[in-house]
Amino acid sequence: MDVRALFNQNRDRLNALYAGEDQFERYNRLAEAFRGRFNREPAAFVSAPGRTEVVGNHTDHQNGKVLAAAVNLDTVGAVAPRDDGRVVLYSEGFPQAFEVDIADLSVHEDEKETTFALIRGVAARLKQLNYRVGGFDACVTSTVFKGSGLSSSAAFEVMLVGAFDALYNGWSIDPQENARISQYAENVYFGKPSGLMDQMASAVGGLSIQDFGKNPTDVEAIRYDFGAKGYAVCVVSAGGEHGNLTNEYAAIPAEMKAVAAAMGEKLLQNVTPEALFTAIPKLKNHVSDRSILRALHFVDDTRRAQEAADALKRDDLKGFFDVVIRAGNSSWELLQNLNVPTSDNQEIPLALEMSRRMLEGCGAWRNHGGGFAGTILAFVPFSKLEAYRAAMDAVFGEGATTVLSIRPEGVVCLK
Repeated sequence: MDVRALFNQNRDRLNALYAGEDQFERYNRLAEAFRGRFNREPAAFVSAPGRTEVVGNHTDHQNGKVLAAAVNLDTVGAVAPRDDGRVVLYSEGFPQAFEVDIADLSVHEDEKETTFALIRGVAARLKQLNYRVGGFDACVTSTVFKGSGLSSSAAFEVMLVGAFDALYNGWSIDPQENARISQYAENVYFGKPSGLMDQMASAVGGLSIQDFGKNPTDVEAIRYDFGAKGYAVCVVSAGGEHGNLTNEYAAIPAEMKAVAAAMGEKLLQNVTPEALFTAIPKLKNHVSDRSILRALHFVDDTRRAQEAADALKRDDLKGFFDVVIRAGNSSWELLQNLNVPTSDNQEIPLALEMSRRMLEGCGAWRNHGGGFAGTILAFVPFSKLEAYRAAMDAVFGEGATTVLSIRPEGVVCLK
């Protein structure tokens, strides 16, 4: 594959995907790595972006609403088909290949929380849905750094679906279908009971309000240029690891579902704030107090996601910032997913308090993603960006602060 010719043919599209940053050397290195591993040319590149969750923290798994966006950081795979029914995937930073024989698509308990599970799970769901599956070789690189809160796992899953799609299904899988296939692999094979927001934002792209109470999910695109308003969208990697936190994440939907069940519902989707508040006397001592608080967060935050979207539609940036801050405070006080109780470190609360002291009255800040570890999100005036970056990097490490842009497309194939 002539990577330079590919870039010349797709110059405008690539500029939009990567906010004008030249990615030629990165793609060229990936192609060279593929040639070195497999002694042949890649047939296609598949790119899936990371995502930023703006408002709607842990609302998707209760069929609530989320305001989310794809970002210019992504996972890219150089791929080519093979005829022996095996997927052989090399990921940058890992010396050994992840190799899966997709003739066996059963759930392997010993593969839970591994890359092997995601490959097998994606292939299994595709086959269940009557899509074609086959083996392929892949070399993968990612700028969606692990533990960043930008959902490196979802980007990887969406990229995997895209690889099977590009090589065996003529790029025919709808982005929303891609997201649901990716979620299935994470829930059933990987063993993490996530909602659909991460995968949906990565697969669909852009800034959007997503209503998971609709089937199929209602995704409304929202166009808003924060840069034109004088603001940078930043994430700060505050530290901590996600890998050993599956139980913490799993407790949130489980506790919310317990409240819903006590109110005669499967999920909190149909529970109003008023009904939930009225039910607290009956819920007390029937479910845990933390479950009630987390349910209160849900019913408020799914409304806030729509409030934030509406504020952007009417160009009310001050109102939007107010919603973002209130949403973040709700995650801190009610959802309680800013730190792990067994750890003395409280990186995310520290990063948020530093942000409040620097941005109060002129920006916004909140926790980001699943929580407990990882990143915060901040909207920073350009006039304060360098001072903000310097202060945060001094505490959390050089390069902890990353300026993002919203990527207009989700999963894409270049060949």
